[in-house]
Amino acid sequence: MVTLYQALQLILQIMWFIMIVHIIMSWLINFQVLNLRQPLVAQIWDGLNRLLEPIYQPIRNILPNTGGLDLAPLVVFVIIIIARSALANNAGFFYGT
Repeated sequence: MVTLYQALQLILQIMWFIMIVHIIMSWLINFQVLNLRQPLVAQIWDGLNRLLEPIYQPIRNILPNTGGLDLAPLVVFVIIIIARSALANNAGFFYGT
């Protein structure tokens, strides 16, 4: 059970990191620091979008339209924080104490 706990924590940490990279990269693209015409930047951006769109899209369908402001990443961050807290608070279950 400890392995399951550690795997879930690792998945949540990786997801957190990927989302942070995606958000920072979107800012850099919008402020024209990065250019999507560069092949490496375009490949990384496409890969991140392919990873995160299946997570963001159901949340975007539920949230009201806010124009240019995308609140889906914020909602996912809150869900990750809640999941990590729930795992940490129930760690005794995984450790068998």
